[in-house]
Amino acid sequence: MQLVPLLRAAAVAVLASGALGLGPAQAQQPAPSAVAAARELIILKGGNAMFDPIVAGVIEFVKNSYVPTNPQLAGPLNEVAAKLRKDYDGKRAELLGEVAKVYAEKFTEAELKELVAFYKSPLGKKMSTEEPVAIDQSLKNAQVWADSFSGEVMSKFREEMKKKGHDL
Repeated sequence: MQLVPLLRAAAVAVLASGALGLGPAQAQQPAPSAVAAARELIILKGGNAMFDPIVAGVIEFVKNSYVPTNPQLAGPLNEVAAKLRKDYDGKRAELLGEVAKVYAEKFTEAELKELVAFYKSPLGKKMSTEEPVAIDQSLKNAQVWADSFSGEVMSKFREEMKKKGHDL
């Protein structure tokens, strides 16, 4: 597992769960009540679960960086990794807090409270449940479409290149 793809996946997760960007911090820190509302929103949307693999992933990445030069230590390194996963379990809450700050910078406290109210409503609950399924199916459909389109484009390239006297 490489750390960069893991972090990239986390950033995508943040964006997919509704953040408007990960720009530089604003000079004024959001109010604690706004951060609390943002945290509640993220949890209601299930966004906090997307960050669960990050702490364990970082621990695994670091452990694996030691194994190639110390293969004889694989057992003890696994033991330390298991211990660190327990020791650093609270880091997930820290990460959730950082993400909540981003939301609190991008949305007003009133907007966050409206979003929380929405996600507590029956429609909001349905959105939380069905949106990931809809996104997954949409991505699968888009891949099928792109594969089909690719074949069409490939045929057109061959046709146009043949007109120019080239066989592909």
